[in-house]
Amino acid sequence: MQRRSFLAMAASAFVLPGGGVRADAPTKMTVYKDPNCGCCHEWSKAMSAAGFSLDVRDTDDLAAVKARLRVPADMQGCHTAVVEEYYLEGHVPLEAVQRLLNERPPLRGLAVPGMPPGSLGMGDDPQASYDVYAIPAGTGAPYVLMEIRPRKG
Repeated sequence: MQRRSFLAMAASAFVLPGGGVRADAPTKMTVYKDPNCGCCHEWSKAMSAAGFSLDVRDTDDLAAVKARLRVPADMQGCHTAVVEEYYLEGHVPLEAVQRLLNERPPLRGLAVPGMPPGSLGMGDDPQASYDVYAIPAGTGAPYVLMEIRPRKG
C-alpha cells in the first residue's frame, strides 16, 4: 500500500513546468565513470543538455565509489552520479531524475541495473523495456519506481 500511495502522489508532481528541475541556478551533479566508457559519456551529455552543472570524474575504481554510497550489488550499473543527497546508478532516465528532485522522497537513490539497450546513453530504441528502481534510505528492499516500456508508434 505504501508504494501505491507514493506512486499516486508522485504522478501529480511528475515534472516542473517547462520540463526543468528548478528555476534557480543549475543543479550540480558529479558523475563517476570509467574513462573509456562511451555510454557514460552520452548519459552525461544528456544530463548537461537538461541543465545540470556536471563535474565528470574519470576513475579506475568505480567499486570504491559504489561501496562508499552503499549501492546494492544487484542494482549496479556502469556509472554512478551524485546529485544533492541522492545517487543515480546507471542509465537513469531524465524524467526519473526530475521526479526524484521534485518529490524528494526518503531514498538513497535511483538505479537502472546493468546497461539496458535503449536506456538514456544506450541508443534510441523505441522497443526499450527496463525498470528504474528506488533504493530506500532506511531498511527495505529496492522497488520499481518507474517502468519504461516500448513507445507506441
